Amino acid sequence: MKANLSISPYLIRAIYDWCCDSGQTPYISVRVSDSSNVPVEHVRDGEIVLNIGTGASRDLRIDNEAVTFSARFSSVSREIYVATKDIKGIFSRESGQGLAFNVEDDPEGEVDSLGKKKLSDPVRITSKQRLKIVK
Repeated sequence: MKANLSISPYLIRAIYDWCCDSGQTPYISVRVSDSSNVPVEHVRDGEIVLNIGTGASRDLRIDNEAVTFSARFSSVSREIYVATKDIKGIFSRESGQGLAFNVEDDPEGEVDSLGKKKLSDPVRITSKQRLKIVK
């Protein structure tokens, strides 16, 4: 029997590819937790929005566990690590289109009656809805 994989990293990669293919800039909205390595001086109300476009990030890797890359903040190169469970959404800066995810308050996530993690349902963002970029 295969492991119960989260759908979120697959959708994050798909929206990232769509943004890049259409000439748009992909951003991720992140709930900052103990498992995150982000520039704390840019965190507002426990969240940060990061540009993961090719012009702003280097060595980007989106796997099933985390999004990792290098980026410059105030002219200083930083290694960024964001657990996929902490990604609240991915969207295009230009159009606002993308996906938002339900991020549980419990960092371990909800567990069903069989002891397996429940998948968070993605929330589709339409062109009429906009995610606010927090700087």
